[in-house]
Amino acid sequence: MASRLFKRTATSQLSKLSLPTTTTRTQLRKRCYASAAAVPTSSSIPVHDRAQIKHEASLPNPDPAEDSPTTTFLAQSTPFMVPTYVRPPPMMVKGQGSLLYDNENREYVDFTAGIAVNSLGHADPEVSRVIAHQAQQLIHASNLYHNPWTPTLSKLLIQETQKQSPGSELSQVFVSNSGSEANEAAIKFARKVTYAKDPSTTQRDIVSFHESFHGRTYGSLSATPNKKYQPPFGPMLPGFRYGTYNDVAGVKDLVTENTAGVIVEPIQGEGGVNVATPEFLQALRKRCDEVGAVLIFDEIQCGLSRTGDLWAHTASGVHPDILTTAKALGNGIPIGATLVSGKTVAPFIKTGDHGTTFGGNPLACRVAHHVFERLAKSKLQEEVRAKSKLFFNASETLNQKFPGVIKEVRGRGLIIGYQLSDEAKSKSTEIITAARERGLLVITAGDGVIRIVPPLVISEDEITRGLAILEQAMEVVFNKSDDVTPTKGQQEFGSR
Repeated sequence: MASRLFKRTATSQLSKLSLPTTTTRTQLRKRCYASAAAVPTSSSIPVHDRAQIKHEASLPNPDPAEDSPTTTFLAQSTPFMVPTYVRPPPMMVKGQGSLLYDNENREYVDFTAGIAVNSLGHADPEVSRVIAHQAQQLIHASNLYHNPWTPTLSKLLIQETQKQSPGSELSQVFVSNSGSEANEAAIKFARKVTYAKDPSTTQRDIVSFHESFHGRTYGSLSATPNKKYQPPFGPMLPGFRYGTYNDVAGVKDLVTENTAGVIVEPIQGEGGVNVATPEFLQALRKRCDEVGAVLIFDEIQCGLSRTGDLWAHTASGVHPDILTTAKALGNGIPIGATLVSGKTVAPFIKTGDHGTTFGGNPLACRVAHHVFERLAKSKLQEEVRAKSKLFFNASETLNQKFPGVIKEVRGRGLIIGYQLSDEAKSKSTEIITAARERGLLVITAGDGVIRIVPPLVISEDEITRGLAILEQAMEVVFNKSDDVTPTKGQQEFGSR
């Protein structure tokens, strides 16, 4: 009963926009959309051909048809949006835990978590309660005044980091609104350190690595070497150099006396779920110490217990001078944070060096405090490590059923990448479509990688169900003649 009521709610989200016309009601009777929400419609709705109707009838979760309420609504409203994303047809209106529901009542197992954001799942009751309570107290007052939640969150981030990463020298936090902003702060702080030591210094370069993704603002984009995405917005900021990820031998020549900072992801998410070796991170730490450069770990996607440890770098035994985090920190509420060393960074950052209007507002910080407390618990981390085995074991089964399709499995915890072979990688976006039309949301990364970043609270039953759908999708794509339309745009930069 509760499930039926929940699904009915999921399809009524747009019902207040307008009432359908008599003509529209007649046309919608051609299809069975159980309790479909009423949306603005036009007087002319295209009719599907027989092949399309047969295709939809064979699928448990077919994408919305051309005469559906969703498609009609989006056709009338999306032209007013700047087209920076390519989105598949479904329109999500509600979530619960590790499940999402679209406007036509279709249920999806979510292996994406909003790109590693909703680690505590969708519509978490406790997170919702905290949001509602704080919204009734104070949302924003600016950084011109103290509020109780910015310092409380900062204290928790530092104390828990020092506890779970023994030897960490991180001691202070700058709170912002996003991952890109957290990285902008990190890059600025690295350059400020060398400037504070010598205003005439030539030590201004920032080193990053190929296949990285650090954000879309100019500093973070300049640190994201990709020939596809940088040229339209060039020239990039000067002073950025790029190296090869995990190339230990190349570290000495890459990081020089002119290097102010090195920014690296312990696990590259967008680049294909590439895991840094301990030797590589150790080499970076050693070389940064030799030349006086600041080492920045970008854990925006791989941190906050996604690997089974609070921070992905902890297992390497290497500690950064700056650590950036965002995404899961707010479970969907925008927030980012830049943690800095009390020895190598904090003494050189002074009043006025950086700032933010919305960053550190009491609403976001209170939510993040609650979320971080839960994500930092050892029980949740143990569960992440246990659930991870299900995905790695499943890859072996998939390899047996689809020989030569999966070349490699990378990742740790619940950030996992199934690297498709050279022969199969062109089919990655078709797998995304076939999975979605059977009730599973999954995304891509890098070059032909199926990326799996579900909510950390996903149940084993939901994992098993999702993996079964993924197997069905691969069966359709690789072993059957069904035509599957590729789904584009399922990466941070996937719209290009």
